Parts: sequence; C-alpha cells; structure tokens
Amino acid sequence: MRPDDFAYFTKFIYDQSGIVLGTDKMYLIESRLAPVARKFNLSSIDALVGQLRGAKDPNLHRDVVDAMTTNESFFFRDGKPFDQFKAVVLPQLLANRAAKKSFRIWCAAASTGQEPYTIAMILKESAHLLAGWRHEIVGTDLSTEALDRAKNGVYTQFEVQRGLPIQLLVKYFKQQGDKWQIAPEIRAMVQYKNYNLLHDFGALGGFDVVFCRNVLIYFDQKTKGSILDRIAKLMPADGLLYLGGAETVLGVTEKFQPMPNQRGIYQLTAAKPA
Repeated sequence: MRPDDFAYFTKFIYDQSGIVLGTDKMYLIESRLAPVARKFNLSSIDALVGQLRGAKDPNLHRDVVDAMTTNESFFFRDGKPFDQFKAVVLPQLLANRAAKKSFRIWCAAASTGQEPYTIAMILKESAHLLAGWRHEIVGTDLSTEALDRAKNGVYTQFEVQRGLPIQLLVKYFKQQGDKWQIAPEIRAMVQYKNYNLLHDFGALGGFDVVFCRNVLIYFDQKTKGSILDRIAKLMPADGLLYLGGAETVLGVTEKFQPMPNQRGIYQLTAAKPA
C-alpha cells in the first residue's frame, strides 16, 4: 500500500470506527482487505482504496469496516468476570432492584455473541432467583457480519470448546453436523443491534450493568474518555461497568472508579459535596 493510501485508509477507519491503526498493522490490513477486494472484483488493495476515495458505496464501506473489526470472543472469557457476576453483581442487582424487579445489561461489543449468551445462561441457571423479574440483555457491535452470526447462534466445535462448561453445552446447545446452535430460549434473551461506539448512546436507554471488555484497547485516549463518559450517562448511581484486564479508567475519565476488591469492575464516582 502506498504511503498516501495508507494515510487515507487509516483516517477512514478512524473516522468510521475510532480504531487506531499504525504502520505495524500493515500486514493485518492487507490480509483482511484482500478478500474484500476480491468480493468487489477489484484487482488490488490499491484499487480498493481508490474505490473508497472515489465512490460512496455503503456496501463497500460496511465490508471494509467489518473486515478491520476484531471479532475475537469466546464463552466465559477469562472466567473471573462471570464468577464475579454470579457471586457479587447479580446478588447486588437482586437486592437493589427488589422494588421494581427489573434490570438491563449492555454488552457494548457483542461480536459473535459469546459474551451476551454467557450472561443469558447465567441468568437462566439463576431462574429460581428471578421469578417475577424482567431482565434485558442488549448486545451491540459495529460489525453487521458478526451480529448476523450472533443472532443465528451457531458455533464451531472449536468455539464451544473455548471456555464453555460441558454441562452447559449439553444443556443449552443442539449439535448440527460439525457445529452447535444455542437453544432458542437463550437466543431470545438477547437483543442485538448494530451500533457504533462513536455515536450517541441515548437511543439505547439506561443500563444497570455495562460490559465493555477488551474494546477500549483499540482506541486513543480521547476516544476512550468520550466512550466512558457517555456510558456513565446511561447508568444509575449504583450502576456497574466491566472492562477488560488490560483496560482501566485511571487517567482516562473521572466518571468511574474501581469497585473495591473487585478487579475489572468499576462504579460511578460519587459526586463530591459542594
């Protein structure tokens, strides 16, 4: 890719998604764009960038952004966050929302659905505690391709072996040839929406718990701060935010602070008295 094309392309991706791409990502860019170029009958990556510069083809724009979006995800990823959800977060929700008996959870980068379905299975396993309760799980992602896979809920043998306990595989999945589809009742617990984290979140409504794990690492400091500040506006005073193990709010925003003794979970910073 020529230097001027690289500069144009990285700005295009940043403007569309907030993702920062350095020169060290050149191989990744070229390997991911090659299938897109073939799909649109373009002879080379240079021709693809030329098409981006000239034509405002929404299908090309969508496929290019989809190609550059990292969709790495697996069930019960890292383990501990979901142990915390069962042992700390869910009991807190049950105690604090006892009057209205409802809560909402947002997975802000749902990818192919493993994270929101993990939460759904945990809630399903806790059905005896949730009788009479209304709960919603909303999964959003920039990639339409990833969301289509999430809605279908079909996973390879490799994908269901990554972190998913065998008893939950047997209980909530049905084998289809060499793949597995998650049960309709679990799929029905999650609403999926195509959403860009650079845009305003107001239309999504409020959330009691937000999972935004392993997403901020792809953004610069300004974008990270903007995303976290806008998430804070969606949450009640006792709302909780999950970030990935390599992510933090420190030096990024003053809206959140670490939850005591709960690594990776953050709570809204209490307003200081005047």
